[in-house]
Amino acid sequence: MILIALGANMPSHHGAPPETLAAAVNALACQNIHIVKASRIWLTAPVPTSDQPWYHNQVVQVETGQAPFALLETLQRIENDFGRAKTVRNAPRVLDLDLIAYHDEILDGPELIVPHPLLRQRAFVLLPLREIAPDWIHPVTRQPLSALIAALPDGQEAKPLTN
Repeated sequence: MILIALGANMPSHHGAPPETLAAAVNALACQNIHIVKASRIWLTAPVPTSDQPWYHNQVVQVETGQAPFALLETLQRIENDFGRAKTVRNAPRVLDLDLIAYHDEILDGPELIVPHPLLRQRAFVLLPLREIAPDWIHPVTRQPLSALIAALPDGQEAKPLTN
């Protein structure tokens, strides 16, 4: 199972964050990345806590023939096309695309770590993920998604925007 997390808290040339996420899903499909399932969009507080706007987050399960590094390059190219400018860590952004998992592969390199190293601490990834893959098992820790959610740090506010 290949999983990609999407997030935005600033408007892009596609509109407000919900429209940006919809356009990003379309951009993925235009790159021969087939969307298998998509979670609802979630409104989530910034992590770490800050005064920046809340994020809109979503997780999609995809199928693609692209290898992990090629997929990472595609995600970064889409971010750039949407106007993402990487400045400081945890800065507001028009679009963030993270490769969360690539089947059960474990990669730990300077350019790509899969599964994503922070996903276990992020409600904005785990709660949308539960909607599309409730039985997902973390490839490194072998913990089920339900245990990861139960162990989330306190204070991460997240609510789905739609039913």
